[in-house]
This record gives sequence, C-alpha cells and structure tokens, in this order.
Amino acid sequence: MVGPKRPQFVLFGSSIVQLSFSNGGWGAILADVYSRKADIVLRGYYGWNSRRALQVLDEVFPKGLDLRIYTYCRICVDLVNAVKLEPFRHNTHYFSQLSTSQRGQSSGKHECYLENSKYFSELVRTNELCRSYSEACVELCEEMGLKVVDLWTAMQRRDDWLTACFTDGVHLSAEGSKVVAEEILKVLKEAEWEPCFHWKSMPTEYGENSPYDLVASDGKTTINPSEWTFHREIQWD
Repeated sequence: MVGPKRPQFVLFGSSIVQLSFSNGGWGAILADVYSRKADIVLRGYYGWNSRRALQVLDEVFPKGLDLRIYTYCRICVDLVNAVKLEPFRHNTHYFSQLSTSQRGQSSGKHECYLENSKYFSELVRTNELCRSYSEACVELCEEMGLKVVDLWTAMQRRDDWLTACFTDGVHLSAEGSKVVAEEILKVLKEAEWEPCFHWKSMPTEYGENSPYDLVASDGKTTINPSEWTFHREIQWD
C-alpha cells in the first residue's frame, strides 16, 4: 500500500456502488472532493443483495482493521433479488451493529430503488414499494443512533427525478450522482463526530507552503495550490 496513510471511506454495496466511478458517478465525485483528505475505497458488486454481502463481510472488513468511518452503502436491489422487507431490515441491522461495535462512528446510507426498469419484473418496479424499504432503513438507523442519508426522499424533491436522475430506473445518471454526493456531504458536515470527516474540516495532505510551489507572475513569490477547487463543476459545501 502506498503512503502516507489516510482515513478511508469504504463504499460497500451492489451495482450502484460498483458503478459509482463511472460516467460522472458519486464515488468519483467523493474521490475528487477528498483527493488530498481521505481515500475512497470501492467495494461494489453488481447484482448483490444483503444476504450475499453478509457472506463476505469479514473478508471485506477483516476484524481488527482500523477504519475510522465505516459507510455501509446498501442498495434496494434486495427488491429485485427476493429479499423481503423483514429480512432486509434484519440484515441491515446486522451490518450497522457490526460497524458500531467494531469500527467506531458509523454512517448508515440507504439508496433508492426506483420504478420503470426494463430488466426486472413488475412486482419490484414500484416507487411505493421502494419507499417502504427506505423508511425501514431510516427507522432502523434512527433507532440505533446512526446518521442516515435518505436518498429516496432526496430524489422525490425533483419533478423530473425518474428521467433526470436515472439511466434505467435503477442506476444513477450523472445528475443523480450529484444528488447522492450532495446528501452524503451534507450528513458528513452536520454529524457531530470526533474527528470530523467533513472534507473542509480535514487537513490537506502536504498542504504546507513550499519553496517549490508554483511561481507567481512576479517571478519571485510562490503560490500554494493545495486548496484549489476551481476545476470543479460544482463547488461542494
């Protein structure tokens, strides 16, 4: 592993996680925002549900691994793969319990499964059914005192959410990924954690001034570019 050692954000889940670095994805956005703050570690698996994830949990997160923040990214693919609501809630509780007992601060994050996919059966395509899974996850996180990102609700704020935020009713477009990134950053900013994991509160790696910094137009003074963000389409808070 390369150094220096940084805090890690682990993205663990199914296809929305695996694809989070594709086509302007939310994982890529976070990797950019935290580019000199923390490492964004991708552990996404296309088509998985919570039952499949439980089988490899100790391999993905070995006991004793020092993760300062454990972000469980659970997608409602459980709807597609026949995981009913109560087993889904039980499995999510297990993940959350593991993270709080072994990893310290934890952020439970629930993403939304949406309607009108051409790939899955009519039974699992309703936005209303997705809402019940979202509410179960939010309720569980509140019971356990965990921070939660309710993306189902966040998406519904847009009248054009289905066409603008998704490519096929399930997977996120670049516009949908912006909503995801914004909601994650909002929770990280508001959470009263020590240390704070909001990107503006974290130290910038090698952010000190150096005589080898860029030379200014006067040919004498130097310019420290370590905090530059002008390249970003959105100036994230």
